[in-house]
Amino acid sequence: MKGRPLIVWTVGWLAGASLAYTFSGLHLYLVWTGVTLLLVIPVLLQRTLLRTMLILWLALTMSGIYWTWNDARNVTELPQALAVDGTLLHGSMLQVEGVIVTQVDVDGDRADMQVRLQQVKMMDSAGSGGASPVSRSLGERVMVQVKLLAKDQQTEAAKWQRGDRIKLSGMIEYPSTARNFGGFDYAAFLRTQHIHWIYKVKGIQNAEVSPGSPWGPLTVLRWNDRLRTVLGDKIEQIFQEPHAGYMKGLLIGMKDDIDPETYSQFSQLGLTHILAISGMHVAVYVGSLLFMLSLFKVSRERSLLVVMLLIPLYVLLSGVSPSVVRAGIMSIIGLYAARKGWLKDGLNVLAAAALLMTLWNPYYLLNVSFQLSFLVTAGLMIYIPLMNPLLRFLPKRIAAAAGVTLVAQLVSFPLTIYYFNQFSLLSFTANFALVPLITLFTLPFGAGALILGLIWLKAGKMAGWLIELQNDVIFKLIRFMNGYPQFVMIWKSPSLIWIIAYFILLYLLLYLAGKLMGDRKTRLPIQREADETAELDGIRKVTSGKKLTLAANRTRAAFVGIMLGFIFLLYWEYRPASYYGAGLVQFLDVGQGDGILITTPEGRNILVDGGGTVSFRRPQDAWKERKKPFEVGAKVVVPLLKQRGVHHLDAVIVTHADQDHAGGLQAVLEQIPVKAFMFNGTLSGTKAFEKLMKTALGRNIPVYAVHQGMKLQPDKHTEMMFIAPESEAVEQEEVPIVKDQNHISVAFLLTMNGARLLFTGDMDKAAEENILSLADSHQAGAVQGVSAAGAFVLPEGGIDVLKIAHHGSKSSSGDSWLDYWRPKAAVISAGVNNLYGHPHAEVMQRIEDQGSELYRTDRSGEVQMLIHPGGIQIRCMLNPTGE
Repeated sequence: MKGRPLIVWTVGWLAGASLAYTFSGLHLYLVWTGVTLLLVIPVLLQRTLLRTMLILWLALTMSGIYWTWNDARNVTELPQALAVDGTLLHGSMLQVEGVIVTQVDVDGDRADMQVRLQQVKMMDSAGSGGASPVSRSLGERVMVQVKLLAKDQQTEAAKWQRGDRIKLSGMIEYPSTARNFGGFDYAAFLRTQHIHWIYKVKGIQNAEVSPGSPWGPLTVLRWNDRLRTVLGDKIEQIFQEPHAGYMKGLLIGMKDDIDPETYSQFSQLGLTHILAISGMHVAVYVGSLLFMLSLFKVSRERSLLVVMLLIPLYVLLSGVSPSVVRAGIMSIIGLYAARKGWLKDGLNVLAAAALLMTLWNPYYLLNVSFQLSFLVTAGLMIYIPLMNPLLRFLPKRIAAAAGVTLVAQLVSFPLTIYYFNQFSLLSFTANFALVPLITLFTLPFGAGALILGLIWLKAGKMAGWLIELQNDVIFKLIRFMNGYPQFVMIWKSPSLIWIIAYFILLYLLLYLAGKLMGDRKTRLPIQREADETAELDGIRKVTSGKKLTLAANRTRAAFVGIMLGFIFLLYWEYRPASYYGAGLVQFLDVGQGDGILITTPEGRNILVDGGGTVSFRRPQDAWKERKKPFEVGAKVVVPLLKQRGVHHLDAVIVTHADQDHAGGLQAVLEQIPVKAFMFNGTLSGTKAFEKLMKTALGRNIPVYAVHQGMKLQPDKHTEMMFIAPESEAVEQEEVPIVKDQNHISVAFLLTMNGARLLFTGDMDKAAEENILSLADSHQAGAVQGVSAAGAFVLPEGGIDVLKIAHHGSKSSSGDSWLDYWRPKAAVISAGVNNLYGHPHAEVMQRIEDQGSELYRTDRSGEVQMLIHPGGIQIRCMLNPTGE
């Protein structure tokens, strides 16, 4: 980077901010000292690097200070303003006044917005103000969620606009933190937007909205919101679904209306960047404007100036995402440089854009869109020159397109698997075939159809119909490629060191490959001269040839070594997680439900239940349904499985068909390969469970009905003995339908590395008593599966861990049951502040009387148990024991 001070400064700036984010206090100082010493070493070896290393050190130091200063200021003002401790403020009723500072999102029975507070006051238990209001401008933003109680409230809330003044009465809460290891941390996400509280309002009768000032800082943004709404409505008139939602995302960055299935199909092939406004869209926009201005014979200088002025309008119109901001800034700098003849190096332009964005908002550095946008753009600039020589055998245009697509795939791969934990081997094919088609045809012609529709709706619809025909072809191709799930690879999230090693080895690999090809082309045959010096000359040329051959062999050996290192790096990260002879049982926090992942010492993965979102919504309340409702399987279970590198599940066990146990498994079967599906042998008569069974059969997953006395041995260190449900004496031709599923829950005793854990689903006391009646007092010390006479004999009591049945309901876990098993530890899976009051006080007392150590997911979050041959090591996501 010698001679490129701006690039050096930006690299140091981003590195310093990253270090300040990762470390703090004494640790940050020690890391900074270590980095400083490392930067001194190159200077000692070569004094000409002094200037570069000094720039890098200054940028790193100043960036760390800047990040720390900004982050220290990112704190809530409310507790201090109200003279209340923050922990006491959580759950308090407040009356607030402020200004709506974002567009109001009305979705189903909720309206979401951000409000900048200006006045706040506490309310007493009777609902009246209990303290004097704080009338000064707080500068505090809160995320407001208004629960809509009737359908007509949707219409009323949709009228609210950015810049309106609003008075609210409601409850304030801390945002939720991550409750599973590696899970999504909503509080940390909101903090990057300087938001520390969620303010919940029940019904718009507790919200009083009045128009804000017609002229003010938010006026332009309010106009922009209206224009985006108008354009979105017009797109819905021009296109039919699912094309309307797809075109809204493609043209103006409104992704909320994209059909979930369409988005999922694009996502699996790595095509979601098409649906997010990015550099591709800005490039088409800039190119189209320059082309149109050239048709009107506008001079080059004026054309560049006009486009520079219009780029911010497009950035606003498309939603101001980090990727489009980056592309917009780069375009403006690039056009200005082209107009003045300055700064022709693209990396300098990219560095300037990154520097400006992180100066404006340091938290851009943590944004996935920002990271991917800059990484891919920088990667194209750095790696394309290395890739081009390798594709010379292709026609020029195809080589250029293939090079860009291939480099983009290679460069984005580490962040793709880090954040999304999957990569399709068909991604290159999909991007190579579809991105040019969408860029050159769908995007410009879709914009043309929108413009036509604004002028003459009928003409816009006709143009839209032609685009829909093309979209149908694209959708069919995407569905066809997604029809081969075996090409989708699941990766666990890699470490930063792995990512750095990946880029270094990739650069060396491409560099050496190009060097080998260059050496092959420049190698010349030895020719002997027909004169008196021929012999001597021949000796000289042979010597030269030997040197070339030796250099080529060294390059070839280095290439092979780097290639093997690169392959090993990929293998190391892709291989399943190893616990070095230990097994792992993970009680996931899925809210009010069960979800347990068992990993055996030899790496077998078994999922017991998958949680699920229970809905009590009546048919007349269909208006409350949200476009993208929260679903535990898709939002919690599947992401955690992928993040932990679960390539497939050797078995899925659904203890019974209740939604809070089986609901989340629908997403699991759709996205994770499953080798066996095990259930209690009955159906519940619900559409959701019927769909789950059809999905299992449709994907050719073997389905087994388990019963008392069955055994499963995943590996030599692990055995599962099923103790419930009781087997039917007579075989039935059809699967019976049983409404009350709790009584016939699957229960099994897991023996792993000598430890014993009992899993009980939602079994009730009656089922417990039925099982205990099978205990044979004469064989209390014998643990066996089926006796010589064929009768099931209950294993003896005394276990390490008991999964408490039915989330701690008082209808389960009777005294006799606990007395028989005598668990050393117990785990209750229950939702925070659930509607059922689980776990019940009686059950808690029974467990305490047993002297069992209790772990609760509602207090401790995810509970993990690492089972060694010598004992069990337990850790919790939140507080250790849930106390």
